[in-house]
Amino acid sequence: MGVLADLRERDHRVTRWAASWRLGWVRRVLPAVEETAEHTKLWWGAAVALSATGWRGRRAATAGLASMAVAELASNCVLKRVWHRRRPPKEWISHEEVHDRPDSSSFPSGHTAAGVAFSAAVTAVWPWMGAVCAVPAVMVAAERVHTGAHYPSDVAVGATTGLAAASLVRRVPRLARRLLR
Repeated sequence: MGVLADLRERDHRVTRWAASWRLGWVRRVLPAVEETAEHTKLWWGAAVALSATGWRGRRAATAGLASMAVAELASNCVLKRVWHRRRPPKEWISHEEVHDRPDSSSFPSGHTAAGVAFSAAVTAVWPWMGAVCAVPAVMVAAERVHTGAHYPSDVAVGATTGLAAASLVRRVPRLARRLLR
């Protein structure tokens, strides 16, 4: 079996498994978290809350928002345009949320990229708060697969994009100082 065929098979199995989650709290909490993450509202709200905690919170919020912006740019403006991928087939999803999916490219998950970028950047400044931010980021990623909005591999690449964005934003000041010497 080729690499792409193997990836598709794994995507299929994991998507069907995630879509089969029947727990009531999963059906209530995941969509609510995703709704707050829509248009990055969740991360802007977290940034406002962090900013109210003092200098460390403001620094973490700034890093989080900068990383989120880079991740959103990379995932939604570059990668989605370079690699168009259809959403998972509706037959893979065993519940009604399958009808409420975006029309844009499935690859990569921009929601996941934004959440992971924000959380990773906050973690670099304030580890405890970064761990708190990571909880909804993981929930958003799980929801994207649960509802059939993304393949698990889309979410994995979105997470990788978010980590890369946070790493880049963290290194930019050092790189700029080196270049300006």
